[in-house]
Amino acid sequence: MGTNRLESFSDGVIAVAITLLVLGIGIPSPLKHGNLGHQLGHQWPEYAAYVVSFVTIGIIWINHHAMISRLKRADHSILILNLLLLMTIGLLPFATGVMAAYLRAPSGQSLAAAVYSGSFLLMSVAFASLNRHLLLRRSHMLSEELGLQERRRILARSVTGVFPYLVATILAVVSAYATLAICAALAIFYALPIASGSDRRG
Repeated sequence: MGTNRLESFSDGVIAVAITLLVLGIGIPSPLKHGNLGHQLGHQWPEYAAYVVSFVTIGIIWINHHAMISRLKRADHSILILNLLLLMTIGLLPFATGVMAAYLRAPSGQSLAAAVYSGSFLLMSVAFASLNRHLLLRRSHMLSEELGLQERRRILARSVTGVFPYLVATILAVVSAYATLAICAALAIFYALPIASGSDRRG
């Protein structure tokens, strides 16, 4: 099959996931004590988790387009691997909400941070797996012929996020704030022009 339906469906799932993120930001209640400014400031974990997740999903959308645009057609294996990637992206609004809710809680911080960064890790692995499949096992389906060295270079760039997300997940045991900081640093890095090439991972 062609790639138009694959990319249209993927765009829809990603758009829903990125939209759902904002629903995790609660509206301050006028019945609570304290002024509105204080309540808004108190919700900073929700804003931080939202921004990190929004930027990360946005970068994944950009790079997913670059990855799929290399294909002239898709087969069953590509569709299945793409569905697995979309499943990990769809998990991010939930993980973001958990992180925001438990970042300053007296207990559950470490697990919430591990769920958050672990979700990014799963997404990164799923993206790299799909990219590897396209570049090394389905290279005959590419719209333009790429040499093995070039395909390996693209693949190497697509796996660069796996290790930092793994570190962030491990560090969740030590500090949820460190985990959030690493995820934020990765989002900022991949948003910079130096790392915003069409083949970059988010």
